[in-house]
Amino acid sequence: MSIQLSEHFTYKKLIKFTLPTIAMMIFTSIYGVVDGLFISNCVGSESFAAVNLIMPALMILGSIGFMIGTGGSAIVSKTIGEGDTKKANEYFSMLIYLIIITGIILSVIGIIFIRPIAILLGAEGSMINDCVTYGRIILVILTAFLLQNSFQSFLVVAEKPKMGLIISIAAGVTNMVLDFLLVYLLKMGVLGAALATAISQIVGGIIPLVYFMRKNDTVLRLVKTKFKLQPILKTCTNGSSEMVTNISMSLVNMLYNMQLMKYAGSNGVVAYGIIMYVGFIFIGTYLGYSIGTAPIIGYHYGAKNTEELKGVLKKSLKLMMITSIVMTGIAEILARPLASIFVSYNKELLEMTTTAIRIFSLSYIISGVNIFASSFFTALNNGVVSAIISFLRTLVFQISMIFILPKFMGLEGIWLAVVVAEILSLIVSSIFLIFNRKKYQYA
Repeated sequence: MSIQLSEHFTYKKLIKFTLPTIAMMIFTSIYGVVDGLFISNCVGSESFAAVNLIMPALMILGSIGFMIGTGGSAIVSKTIGEGDTKKANEYFSMLIYLIIITGIILSVIGIIFIRPIAILLGAEGSMINDCVTYGRIILVILTAFLLQNSFQSFLVVAEKPKMGLIISIAAGVTNMVLDFLLVYLLKMGVLGAALATAISQIVGGIIPLVYFMRKNDTVLRLVKTKFKLQPILKTCTNGSSEMVTNISMSLVNMLYNMQLMKYAGSNGVVAYGIIMYVGFIFIGTYLGYSIGTAPIIGYHYGAKNTEELKGVLKKSLKLMMITSIVMTGIAEILARPLASIFVSYNKELLEMTTTAIRIFSLSYIISGVNIFASSFFTALNNGVVSAIISFLRTLVFQISMIFILPKFMGLEGIWLAVVVAEILSLIVSSIFLIFNRKKYQYA
C-alpha cells in the first residue's frame, strides 16, 4: 500500500517514502559513472578529459528541467494540499509543455554554437572534435533530458516514487548495455558513448510523458491548459535555487578545470572528472532524500499542518546528519579502490586521484544539511531564501576558495576548496533556518 502525502510521517515512513527517490538518484549516478568508466578505459584519458570539459555546458542547459521540476512540484503539491486538484493539473500540464518548447529552442541554439563553446572552455586539437561530437548528440535529445530531470520531482508529487526508480533503472540499464555494445565491442569511441547516453535519456524522459498523457491512477495528468505568467514566474522563482545550484556547479567545474590545467595539467582535469563521477553517488543520496521530502513539506505547508511540518524538519535533519557521517567514512575508505576503477593504468594519476578524493570527501559530512536546507525552503515556496543558500554555497564560496586556497596550498588547496565552501554555507543555512522558524511555525 502506497504512502499518502497527507499521512503522519514517522522515521520509518520518511525513509520508506524517500528510499525509491534516493535509489533513483544513486542509480542515475552509477550509470553516469559507468559512462565515464568506458570512455576512460576504452577510449583514453584525453577523450575522457574532453567529455568532462563539455559536460558542464550541457548540464547548464539541463538545469532548466531541474528548475521547473522542483519549483513546479512545490506549487503543484501545495495546490493539491489546498484541495484544488483541477488547478494542480493545469499547472502541471502547463509546465511540461513549457519544458518541451524550451528544449526544442535550446537544442537548435546549442547545436549551432557548440564548437566555439568547446574552444572557449579550453579544448584543443582532437579534444575539440570529441567535445563537438558528444555535445551535439546530447543536444539533439535535450528535450527528453529536460523532461527526465523534471519528472524526477513530479513523479514524487504523484505519489509514484517507485515508478521513478523503475524508469531510472530502465534508462540506466539501457545506457550501460549500449556503452558495452557501442564503446567496447564496436569501438565507436566518444560517438558511441554519446549515443548510449542520448538513448537512455529518451527512455527516462518519454516513458513518464506517455504515462501522464494517458488516464492513470494518480492525481496528475496532462490536460488542456493555457500559459499563465504568474505560476510560471513562481515556478522559476521557487526552482531558481536548483537551477542556480546546477549552473553554479557547472561554472565551478569549468573554473576547477582551468585551475587544474594550470597546477596539474590534463591529469588534474581527469582526476577532477573522477571526483565528480564518484561524488554523484554520494551527493545523489542527499539530493534523492531532498527531492523525496519536498512534496511532503509542500503538501503540509499548503494544508497548514504546522505540527507535521515541524516533525518532518526535525527528523530530516537528524537523518541527514547520521547519513553524512556514514557517507564520509565510506568515501574515505573506498578512495583508492574507486580511483583504481578509472585510472589503474597510470600510477601517478592514481595517486593524485586517491589523494584528491580523500580531501574532497570531507565535504560530504556537511553538504547533506546544506542541500536539504535549500530544498526545504523551495518546498515552502520561498525560492528567494533557497536561491541565496544555493548561490552562496555553489558559486560565491566555492569560486572564492578555488582561487584563494591554491595560492597558499598549491594543488591540495583546489581539492580543499569545496570543504571550506560547505562550512561557510552551513553557517548561512543555519541562520536562515533559525530566523524563519516563527514565520513557517516549524520550531
